[in-house]
Amino acid sequence: MNISVTTEFLVRKDQLGTTKVRAAPTEALADGQVRVGIAHFALTSNNITYAAMGDAMQYWQFFPEDAAADGVAWGRIPVWGFGAVLQSRHPDVPVGERLYGYFPMSSSVDLSPVKISAGSFSDGAPHRAQLHAVYNQYMRCAADPFYTADTEDVQALLRPLFITSWLIDDLLADNDFFGATADTAQPALLLLSSASSKTAYGTAFQLAQRAGVEVVGFTSPGNVAFCESLGCYHRVLAYDQLEQIAPDAPSIYVDFAGNAAFRKALHTHCKGLKYSSSIGATHVSDMGGAKDVPGPKATLFFAPAQIKKRSAEWGAQGLGQRLVQSWQAFIAQAAHPSHPWLRVEQHTGATAVQAVYRQVLGGKGNPQLGHMLSLAAQT
Repeated sequence: MNISVTTEFLVRKDQLGTTKVRAAPTEALADGQVRVGIAHFALTSNNITYAAMGDAMQYWQFFPEDAAADGVAWGRIPVWGFGAVLQSRHPDVPVGERLYGYFPMSSSVDLSPVKISAGSFSDGAPHRAQLHAVYNQYMRCAADPFYTADTEDVQALLRPLFITSWLIDDLLADNDFFGATADTAQPALLLLSSASSKTAYGTAFQLAQRAGVEVVGFTSPGNVAFCESLGCYHRVLAYDQLEQIAPDAPSIYVDFAGNAAFRKALHTHCKGLKYSSSIGATHVSDMGGAKDVPGPKATLFFAPAQIKKRSAEWGAQGLGQRLVQSWQAFIAQAAHPSHPWLRVEQHTGATAVQAVYRQVLGGKGNPQLGHMLSLAAQT
């Protein structure tokens, strides 16, 4: 199939609320390249974090965009989704093969497969050579142990976030909870902000299985009931109920919100805080630095670093087996027919994509909704 035009969703890097959609001509594939039609992709607050930290964490560099003639810097936000090979000039990657991985918010993307195995390949494009390998890998669905065709939506929405959740839990346990669990007379308080977010409740699901900890979620008043219904938090509090946390209790703060004012208030209130980890930024408008924040310095969590450590210790296969086992347990709970944690909505076309993006950027969405988007041409 000859695809001559791709539809691209662009975001202004310095004004994330400013977007545009354009039809861009495609170039002829070089030897060794494939063109992937992006069928659908998830959009969550995690992707807003990619944009908010695009320069600091190199997220803009995965699918770089040339500066416009007026000097405005536009970017393509990376998303997780599924696609199929539309054209191939690589002998080992056939047309029609289904793939899962890191895509731009576009209708298609050109990749240069290298490090090809039965289960995956990496994009060997020169501009991605210095970027972290975990984001360059594309899973071949026919041999992917995570994959089932009927759960693509849930995989795109929850799989990358759950892997981050799993790694956060693993990092804390790997470091003996930074001394917070040393006092066996009282449980360590694991305090999670943005408790209704998918990465937060995935982390809570993992942490709740640990002995000697109490998992406490902080959220907006309107999301308290939803968070309580999940059953993975021992307690759920609104942000203005911070005083209900015992100040001297040994605690760890895992910050998914990126709200500077709440971070400072929690650090000030929790005298027993042993460790503070910054994960994301669901409250983009409230992001701020750590100036004048008491207690331990907030440490930015970078999932690929823990993947690299565990891969070295357990081997890629050992790490993969642990992840798949935990994923299956998590998805059995999160997607249980009697009480699903997530209700998926489909959105197709440029207008729909722009509307959902504005909603997710504003942080006003229903936490029980998961948004699957597509810019692919409909036939």
